[in-house]
Amino acid sequence: MRFQDAARDGRAVVYAAIQAEPLVARAAAILADSDGPGRLLARAIMNGESTDPTVWRTMFPSLWSGGASESERARAEAILAVSLDVAGRGEQVRSQVRGAIVEALTAELLARRGPPVAATIRRERRILFDGVAAEIHPYDVTVESPGSAEAWDCKWGARGIGPDVLYQLDDARTHALDEEAVLMVGLVVFDAERSCRVRMAAQTAPSDGTRLVALEDLDRLARRSTPDGSG
Repeated sequence: MRFQDAARDGRAVVYAAIQAEPLVARAAAILADSDGPGRLLARAIMNGESTDPTVWRTMFPSLWSGGASESERARAEAILAVSLDVAGRGEQVRSQVRGAIVEALTAELLARRGPPVAATIRRERRILFDGVAAEIHPYDVTVESPGSAEAWDCKWGARGIGPDVLYQLDDARTHALDEEAVLMVGLVVFDAERSCRVRMAAQTAPSDGTRLVALEDLDRLARRSTPDGSG
């Protein structure tokens, strides 16, 4: 099992420019330091239903209530501002930016496991196995630590969970087992876990060996994982 950079085709060049936008890094950093309610606020706003900040302060009053500390209210304002920035983009651009934010957030949280892991995190990588045709689409985020490698695909919503991604993840896991290598595979989805589970249950593609990290528990990424995906 070995890792390789994705081909620099037209898609990769365009998407690299989106990933490099300062807005993506800013949003990922803010969301990494947020909590469940703050991330839920961000998801609601970035879906683009309203760009009126008063609407969101009304819908999420606990984030600005008297019971919230000054730092908590400041964090809520930061989430509000960056999310409205994303929501104000055109629909196609907004969709691309949201995906890039989830990937950057995933990489940021994985890096919080510490320097040894952080040094092995890569973006847009393919995984190669002897005698197996390489996948066309790269994995969004990989952890390339010897003996405890990981491959993550990142989605904005549960609707992004389809047979193609599930087969790709499960194939990588089983090919690694064939080579007696350890590879944990998983999905990071910026959506409610229940929605993700319902979506996965409706697929015929294998998913038992694929770890799911949904909106409610993103901070699990910052904790070290065991080979079976627990932790």
